[in-house]
Parts: sequence; structure tokens; C-alpha cells
Amino acid sequence: MLTDMSTPHRFKDRVQAGCILAGALGRYARRQDVVVLALPRGGVPVAFEIARELHLPLDVLVVRKLGVPGWEELAMGAIASGGVQVINRSVVQAEAITEAMIEQVAARERKVLERRELGYRGHAGAPQMAGQTVILVDDGVATGATMEAAVKALRRQQVAHVCLAVPVASHEAHAQLKPLVDDWVSLMMPEGFRAVGEWYDEFPQVTDAEVTELLAAARGFVGEKKG
Repeated sequence: MLTDMSTPHRFKDRVQAGCILAGALGRYARRQDVVVLALPRGGVPVAFEIARELHLPLDVLVVRKLGVPGWEELAMGAIASGGVQVINRSVVQAEAITEAMIEQVAARERKVLERRELGYRGHAGAPQMAGQTVILVDDGVATGATMEAAVKALRRQQVAHVCLAVPVASHEAHAQLKPLVDDWVSLMMPEGFRAVGEWYDEFPQVTDAEVTELLAAARGFVGEKKG
């Protein structure tokens, strides 16, 4: 149950962030046309709390960042299920990255994407969301590259409505992504944003096993009694 609806200056962990974020998404609760989609791995614990509080189904949309060779933390783009690829041309130009280098990284990340989809739900490919309202969740948005790829993957499936919901986001990501979605919910957009993890007291790496466990635990949310 939600015990504190206020937004702190920092989040204790992803669980607390998800509980507070759920309070801002009450208008979507218990609707049969709504599904919560998490970006694994870090977005899954956040989305799990949202799905639990709002009694909604939970699934994942696998997206992989394309890191600059030799500086993988810097995203030059991202790929998502359904063959979606987003490239940040300003980064590509600044780092003198060739098309061959992009394709080499993308090919490697496609293999990881397919392997994770098989591990999480037993089959590859994005969940079919045509006509659905999707709450798209991550633990935060810094550059926006991976989230942009996720949104474009959903648009290809002709979803009815996309709500992007994150505990914390940069102003740059907000400016980039808000025009692409139908609803934007972010609890914090701090100045001087550098990394998502800086806004959590506890920010451990989420494992594939944890993702699988949370997805399995979420299967009963929709069937829970109202009360």
C-alpha cells in the first residue's frame, strides 16, 4: 500500500520510486485497455510497483543502448524490438563514428536483445499492443535515446495512447520525448542532471533473474479483488 505520496529530494530505491509514481498514475488504475511496459532491467522494479498498485498487467519492452566504442556509457543510439533503430547523429559526428562501427555495435546488441526477450518471456519479439494504452516505465531518463526507441517501437504497433512515466528525468530528455508521447509523468526534473543513479540512495544493478521473478509475480495483479 502507498504510505507516502510526497516526492522526496532523492529516492531511497526503485521500489519507493515506483510506489510514489503509482500515486501520480491513478487515472489509469484497473482499466482493461491499459498495460504497464517496463524497460529492463532497471525499469522493472519501478514498473512492478505501479502494476501492483494500479492492478494492471506488466510486461517488458526490451531496448538496447548503442554505446560509443571505447566509451560505452555514452549512447550514440538505441535499438528496440521490431527492428527499430534510433541514432544520435550529433554524437556520431562529434565522435567521428562510421556507419560500419554503428552496424557492428548494433549487430552485437541485437543478439543481446533477442536473448533477453527469450529469457524474460520465452519468445522473441515485442508484445502485441495495437489499440492499447501503454504506461512506459524506466527508472529514469538521461539522454532519452533508449526511451525514444521504445516509443517508436510502440508507435509501429499502432498503440492508442502512450504515457511515459519515470521517477526522474533530465530537462533535455523531457524536451526530446514529450512531443512523442500522449502523456508525460515525471516526479523530478532536477537541474544539473548527469546520471539516473545519482538520484537514488540505493541503485544496484538489476539482474535478469530478478526481472524474470518480478514478471512471474506480476501475473496475478489483474485478477486481485478490488478493495
